[in-house]
Amino acid sequence: MIIGSHVSFGEEQLLGSIKEAISYNANALMFYTGAPQNTIRKELKNDLLDEAKTLALSSNIDFNNIVCHAPYIINLANKSQADKWDFSINFLINELNRCKFLGVNKIVVHPGSSVGITQEEGLDNIVEALRIILSKTSDVDILIETMAGKGNECGRNIDQVKYIIDNVNNDRLNVCVDTCHINDAGYDVAKFDEYLDEFDKKIGIDKIKCIHLNDSKNEMNSHKDRHENIGFGTIGFNSLYNVLINKRLENIPKILETPYITVTEKIKKPPYKEEISMLKSGNFNSDVFKDIYNI
Repeated sequence: MIIGSHVSFGEEQLLGSIKEAISYNANALMFYTGAPQNTIRKELKNDLLDEAKTLALSSNIDFNNIVCHAPYIINLANKSQADKWDFSINFLINELNRCKFLGVNKIVVHPGSSVGITQEEGLDNIVEALRIILSKTSDVDILIETMAGKGNECGRNIDQVKYIIDNVNNDRLNVCVDTCHINDAGYDVAKFDEYLDEFDKKIGIDKIKCIHLNDSKNEMNSHKDRHENIGFGTIGFNSLYNVLINKRLENIPKILETPYITVTEKIKKPPYKEEISMLKSGNFNSDVFKDIYNI
């Protein structure tokens, strides 16, 4: 079972990220190389990376199960403002190079939003941008994330993802499937094998390189994208557990991006240790956070 969560990337950089993952009893992890809401990035340090590699090795964390995520503000779909589109491309090239330095071979990217243009134009802009980025980098795969279809988001269904994959036509372009997003996009996670069947027929299941394992606050087909803690949303624990243990995807990392637990007005705690424990056991405990935090 390859399972982990989003973790921070602070002063200790990847070393701190791995330490946090270990504290959750995880063997996979996902991080941003800086704040996801901006493009401010600190210089990466060799000494911290050496320590991170040593710790990962001693803790049975395979670097193939460490995933980076690009910041949210990147938008490859809209080139109406050429300077912003060019900035997105150049920033993502920089992020891939940072991943390469760290020895991380996967970065998840939101395709972008086609504000003010058609979805078809947005998809073509994404294709053009990805071709440029992949041509100027090496070794790191880009994983296009499946999206909920909120607003003008591209990548809202298998057909749109297929269009991007087919037209970029590069082995380093793959896919991250988010369970909350596909639920909100209109796919029934309780019938996940049917989703995989369609994906395999149209794209190829070998293209799925990561799963974001999230419950949803919303009903199926709501196109809202609001994550919920495992078992507390509309998808439910059993459906998410079945995604986790699906034999067709057993060798890829499953990453939790669920909300922090509000203990008091000013204190929020990560849910990942408890959620990972429940998922490993296969048993849902609706009182797990009440028991831990006395709420």
